[in-house]
Amino acid sequence: MFKKFRERLSGWEEKANAEAASAGIGESGRKIKEDKLEEVLYDLEIALIESDVAFPVAKEIVDRIADQLAGRRVARDTSLERGVEAILRDAMTQALSVAPVDFFALVEKGPRPFIVMFVGVNGTGKTTTIAKLAYHLQKRGRTCVVAAADTFRAGAIEQLEKHAEAIGFKLIKHAAGADPAAVAFDAVEYARARGRDVVLIDTAGRMQTNQNLMDQMKKIKRVAKPNLLLYIGDALAGNDAIEQAKQFHEAVGIDGIILTKIDADAKGGAALSMAKTIGKPVVFVNLGQTYEDIRPFDVKWMVDRLLSEA
Repeated sequence: MFKKFRERLSGWEEKANAEAASAGIGESGRKIKEDKLEEVLYDLEIALIESDVAFPVAKEIVDRIADQLAGRRVARDTSLERGVEAILRDAMTQALSVAPVDFFALVEKGPRPFIVMFVGVNGTGKTTTIAKLAYHLQKRGRTCVVAAADTFRAGAIEQLEKHAEAIGFKLIKHAAGADPAAVAFDAVEYARARGRDVVLIDTAGRMQTNQNLMDQMKKIKRVAKPNLLLYIGDALAGNDAIEQAKQFHEAVGIDGIILTKIDADAKGGAALSMAKTIGKPVVFVNLGQTYEDIRPFDVKWMVDRLLSEA
């Protein structure tokens, strides 16, 4: 990802060494030239954008690095590449280091039933993600009820039926076209009456511009009163990720993000973009299609991925 950036930086370092020697700077270090710094930072900004980091976030990171390097000198025994990359790593880590959400700890300490509502645009993988979390919760000894509140798409109900059969969670469903809020309400009441631990509420995939469906989502939230509301974001969404996450957050208030399709050759810049823009943490990342292929988010893992050579 950062190949051109590193090539430029390497060439800059060789020239800077020669300039430092001719200027007699010696052991006190070499000053970073402003014009060379601009070239390197331009390449860095392009590399970030190519890794799905939204432009405003990429610009903020690059500006922060520019401020830290302006007027600085580099010791002769220090690699300029390592120095700049260390600052870049720190800037990315700060952008991703929003107060974390420990999903399983919240479930353990929270009320019974603990209610989680999932929202997001079409095709991001909400239903599959819910099945994965139900699988892991049940492995930890928690009992799950899933609400098939995506009543706009009959296929979503059928998909959850298959997952329920495979995993063994209780599925609450109504006929296709029924009131989604009624499905959520029934799932919560079922869990309360039978002492179940967790309710996971699936919702219809909504484009953030569809006001009627956004209003329906608000109604589900009012009825179900979730303890946690998670936004399912597509790692391939790029610059669209920011606007989508912002509008969902404004509509219903997001507590955290689950990033899907990270296995589909996505570097994960969308995670950086969404976390930085709405100030909410990434909670999980999806890494594949099996029930095991979901992991709690780790900042170091994501920064390493963003800075990888691939």
